Amino acid sequence: MGEHELILSLGPTLVGNRTFIIQLLLVVGIVVIVGWLFMKRGAKQLAVRRLLIIAFAVFAVFTVLFPGALSRVANLVGVGRGADLLLYATVLVLLGFLALQEARTKAAEKRTTYLARRLAIDEAQPPAQYRAEALPPRDR
Repeated sequence: MGEHELILSLGPTLVGNRTFIIQLLLVVGIVVIVGWLFMKRGAKQLAVRRLLIIAFAVFAVFTVLFPGALSRVANLVGVGRGADLLLYATVLVLLGFLALQEARTKAAEKRTTYLARRLAIDEAQPPAQYRAEALPPRDR
């Protein structure tokens, strides 16, 4: 008897328990990640970001607990399965995150370049002092 036949012979109880276990693990994972995001950002995080994180967490828990609802939404928008819709949404969010990180990296590089230039100018010797140290004294 293969695994598939074994699961079917045990009935919906085993399948239901297995579904509950994965749902529990996914919900716990979502809650841990959201909690980490709040702790990591602290009070400096904007309220809009917190609302978006909470909305994402509620959406993620909803899709874990009610996967059929996501499939119905997917069918409404013309996607075959809820998992496919979730994949497409994840790709969009990932690309948005990458674009945001790229913009932040470029801004940080500009600030670093500005600060390095400013520091070099502030610590540079005045031209008269540099000439005096670099050129040997002339005999008159």
